[in-house]
Amino acid sequence: MKFTVKDRQTLETIELNQLRNYLQTHGWHQDQPFLDNATLWHKPTTDGEELEILLPNRQNLRDYGARISQAIQTLENAENRPQLEILSELLTRISNTTIQGIVMQIHTPNTKKLSGEITLLGLVVAKLQKIQTSLADKDYILAIKAYQERLPILCSGDLIKDNNAFILTNPHNLTLDELW
Repeated sequence: MKFTVKDRQTLETIELNQLRNYLQTHGWHQDQPFLDNATLWHKPTTDGEELEILLPNRQNLRDYGARISQAIQTLENAENRPQLEILSELLTRISNTTIQGIVMQIHTPNTKKLSGEITLLGLVVAKLQKIQTSLADKDYILAIKAYQERLPILCSGDLIKDNNAFILTNPHNLTLDELW
C-alpha cells in the first residue's frame, strides 16, 4: 500500500538544508536556478534519463509544502522507498505533536526536585524511535507508574531530531493511553 504525504504543516517543517544535504548524499546535483525562487536538481537514472526536482530557495514561499510534497514523490519513485520512510529521514522538528509510546527507561531522578529524564519508545512518522524527554511533578510520577506497569502513554510536545536522536521538548498532557 502506498501512502502519499499531503499534510502541509508537516511538509513545511522540512528544513531546506536538510533536504539539500539529503539530495547531495543520494546522488543528486544542483543544476541551475529556476526564476528567483527555486533551483533545479537532477539525478541520472540507470536507463539514461534524468530525474528532476524543483527545490524552493526559501521556506516562506506560499507553495513550499506543495513543492516538498512533489520532491518526496520524486524521491519515492527514484529510490523505490515509501514516502513515510523518506519523510522520517528529512524531518528535524514536529511542533505540537502527540507521541504514543512505552516508557523504556527512567534515568536517575533529580535529588532536589521531583523530576527526571525518561526514554520512550514511540511512533514517529510510523516508525518506532527512542525519544528522550524530561518530566516533572505529576507527569514524572505517572511516567514511573507507566514504566512499572508497562502501560502505554500519550504525551504532547515539540519533537526535535538532533543527530538521529529524538528529543521531546515542552512535554505536557502526559496521560495513560486509555485505548490500551
